[in-house]
Amino acid sequence: MDRPTRKSLKRKLEQDFEHENQSRQKIPATDGFETHQKLTSSIQSLVDILNSTFSSLEADRAAAKRATSALSQIAKNEEVVDTIVDCGAVPALVLHLQTPPPLRGENGPKLYEHEVEKGSAYALGLLAVKPEHQQLIVDAGALTHLVELLKRHKSADNSRAVNGVVKRAADAITNLAHENSGIKTRVRIEGAIPFLVELLDHADNKVQRAAAGALRTLAFKNDENKNLIVECNALPTLVIMLRSEDTAIHYEAVGVIGNLVHSSPHIKKAVLLAGALQPVIGLLSSSCSESQREAALFVGQFAAADSDCKVHIVQRGAVKPLIDMLESSDVQLKEMSAFALGRLAQETHNQAGIAHSGGIVPLLRLLDSKSGPLQHNAAFTLYGLVDNEDNVADLIKFGGFQKLQDGEYIVQQTKDCVAKTMKRLEEKIHGRVLNHLLYLMRVSERNVQRRIALALAHLCSPNDRKVIFLHKNGLDLLLGLLESGSLKQQREGSVALYKLATKATSVSPVDSAPLSPTPLVYLGEQYVNNPTLSDVTFLVEGKRFYAHRICLLASSDAFRAMFDGGYRERNAKDVEIPNIRWDVFELMMRFIYTGSVEVNINIAQDLLRAADQYLLDGLKRLCECTIAQDISVENVSLMYELSEGFNAMSLREACILFILEQFDKLCTKPWSSSLIQRIMPEIRNYFEKALSKPTNLS
Repeated sequence: MDRPTRKSLKRKLEQDFEHENQSRQKIPATDGFETHQKLTSSIQSLVDILNSTFSSLEADRAAAKRATSALSQIAKNEEVVDTIVDCGAVPALVLHLQTPPPLRGENGPKLYEHEVEKGSAYALGLLAVKPEHQQLIVDAGALTHLVELLKRHKSADNSRAVNGVVKRAADAITNLAHENSGIKTRVRIEGAIPFLVELLDHADNKVQRAAAGALRTLAFKNDENKNLIVECNALPTLVIMLRSEDTAIHYEAVGVIGNLVHSSPHIKKAVLLAGALQPVIGLLSSSCSESQREAALFVGQFAAADSDCKVHIVQRGAVKPLIDMLESSDVQLKEMSAFALGRLAQETHNQAGIAHSGGIVPLLRLLDSKSGPLQHNAAFTLYGLVDNEDNVADLIKFGGFQKLQDGEYIVQQTKDCVAKTMKRLEEKIHGRVLNHLLYLMRVSERNVQRRIALALAHLCSPNDRKVIFLHKNGLDLLLGLLESGSLKQQREGSVALYKLATKATSVSPVDSAPLSPTPLVYLGEQYVNNPTLSDVTFLVEGKRFYAHRICLLASSDAFRAMFDGGYRERNAKDVEIPNIRWDVFELMMRFIYTGSVEVNINIAQDLLRAADQYLLDGLKRLCECTIAQDISVENVSLMYELSEGFNAMSLREACILFILEQFDKLCTKPWSSSLIQRIMPEIRNYFEKALSKPTNLS
């Protein structure tokens, strides 16, 4: 990819310039100018010198050389580049890319030969750092002259001056074509590419590097340029450059190849045939992080080609350095490494190899990254790894399930990827994977046992819950977390227990009322408090309520005992009800006569008390369901006490599930710890009872 930014290109040009001029007296930079007007005047003077010195006279050549150098120094300050262009520097500099006509009778080397052209090319390269100036420079005819400068490497005088001007011409082409598709095409039309390819074999390393940099830029997102570079037989030399000990050379070479193969399957094949794979893999261990990054990108591109290539990359030693790169402090390096590993992890044996080489833990750490692309690449790689059953237990053992579950993901694409990974994990929890996890849950250290129990609570099949959590100690591990002194562990335990309790059913016991038992006799709505055929009267709050013994006898053991036993109510015509309000009693009787009743939250607790007193289980459960809808963080403790007072098992279970579900909110309350300790026996009893049912826990 075309990685270097404009600032990095400018910095590279400046560093080269300073190196070449370190022993020379430097021309003062713009800091010495007191005002913008003075600066503009100075620039204009330099431009005027260039416009008036295009000749082979010694004085003119010397003046032109000084003027191009001075403009180059000023152009390093990007803030004044526009001023330089506004003063007409571009056509003046383009003019001096050419050799001036010889003097009459001139024979032999020209004074300052190559030096003026070199300075002009350098200054134009700096001006081209701003995209808006690229086309202006090209329209002034710079490309034709720059290509002519590239040809000077064929000169018999293979001097430092020749090398310098060739290098500066290549650098200028790089900056002009940067992210400008039209100029990239113009460069090809002007015939620069064959000469740049020739320069890859140049004896001077700096020239090689500059030529490779230009080809790299020209190849980026330009298929015609790519094809021409390959047709000019650049690949063999580029592959050799990959093995260079000069980091600058192999960095540019791998960049060129990376851009050539991008979205070009036929060039990928050609690059492989040229022998690039092994030296690129070697660059994964380079001391240059930029070369490592480009090599990782290259590996990722090749790993997408076909399965055989994926395997070959791993066989040739790419995995270990890629995993080492995941630990780098360079975010882009980690991103490219995770990208490559993600592509490699689409093959079964590679998945096992990446995990075996230690890839899981650093990939899990990257899920915490603040970089969206890095986070996504790590998630995608983990998605590939869990496709292999051999990796599932290790990922869970290292806390991977909790990491995936608790991650804060930046982009939706990553969230979707993690969801698919969780689903894939769930599909793997059976057979030998489950047996391996159960073995680890028995023999591993406590933290690992807990991680496995937490994961299995979310992932296991309903039919395996009894074995995992009753027979293999999984429930004790989860309850131990709930009793832990660590708030984090308590939260994890509560979430897992709630998931375990609700996973097998789509409807929570809190959300729907149970069906009331069918009584033997329904007299119907019309007989509620109806004196017709009434054979017993209840006195409630001083008012008479007419009832029928046959209906009451069929409704509950309490009424059967009242009217069939030795109680005084047996033969009484009027039965006093001292502790129940009229509206509560009426609703209770309506349930007895019809089998159903709508329970309002305002009356539910009083009605529950009455239903418990008269052993009306169906009504009692309706009341519990209504009350359960009103459970809140503030009242759950009171609700639990209510369930204990009236042996309301459904309400008690609803309280337990609410506490587990809302633990994050409850844990902020000062009484939460004592509440948890108080209900722990009931939580255990609930799960032991529920887990005995293999397919339904509610």
